[in-house]
Amino acid sequence: MLNYLLKKHINSIYIIFLFITISTIIVGCGSNEAIKQLSAKERYNLGMKEYKDEDYLAAIEDFKVVSLQYQGSKVADSAQFYMAECRFLREEYILAAFEYDVLIRTMPSSMLISRARFRRATCFYELSPSSILAQNSSRQAIAEYQAFLEYHPTDTLVSLAEQPINELNTKLAQKDFENGMTYMHMEYYKAATYYFDLVLDKYHDTQFAEPAFLKKAEALTNRKKYADAKEVLEKFRAKYPSSVLKSDADKLNSDIEAGLRDEKTKIQKTPHPVKDINKQVPQSGN
Repeated sequence: MLNYLLKKHINSIYIIFLFITISTIIVGCGSNEAIKQLSAKERYNLGMKEYKDEDYLAAIEDFKVVSLQYQGSKVADSAQFYMAECRFLREEYILAAFEYDVLIRTMPSSMLISRARFRRATCFYELSPSSILAQNSSRQAIAEYQAFLEYHPTDTLVSLAEQPINELNTKLAQKDFENGMTYMHMEYYKAATYYFDLVLDKYHDTQFAEPAFLKKAEALTNRKKYADAKEVLEKFRAKYPSSVLKSDADKLNSDIEAGLRDEKTKIQKTPHPVKDINKQVPQSGN
């Protein structure tokens, strides 16, 4: 009798569990079907709610549906933009840059284009590494910010684009200056001169231009190009009359002057060739 009651009780629990499972599946299917039938605006609003709740992965899925299935809707560009924003806030900067670019290329009349260009540039800014590493992302970021400034010169974000450009240019200048210093330590003075010239030509308005000027003169001195070194040093003194590197410049000038004196002495000591009159070509008529 006990076994019969126990078996009946277990069967009842099983039936209840089965009923709950089937009900859940039916409700779930109905819910999924309802979501599938959402309009573009409703789907977008659902994505925005998830976005504001910081449920970015769920938001991405809903924005993706709007962007792909409702491309002609009024909210398609916003969905594409906020899909990129979700990637950005998840620090997935490469994916975010791609999604912003999709908006720029496929929806050029959108009111969100300027913001997308700015944010795409910021993606590469965030990917920019320290100066000791390769600076491809830094250069890409500068190019993207400059494109933003070119296409949207009156945008309210213009002032925010100038600061990262200056910061990135300073980083690139530091990279080239450090390369030059590395070659100075290795005594590859011609290569060092090349990198100091890069700083002076491309990043003359950064803090690394002043030491690059002086180091270029030093590299030329080490190459025994004293006249060229003298010219560069004079330009350095003219441009930076109150330089904190004045004492270094004075010492370098002494080395240059000594080198120029040695060159002059060598020239004076070099004997002039004596003409051999016996080997002169006879003049016509003689």
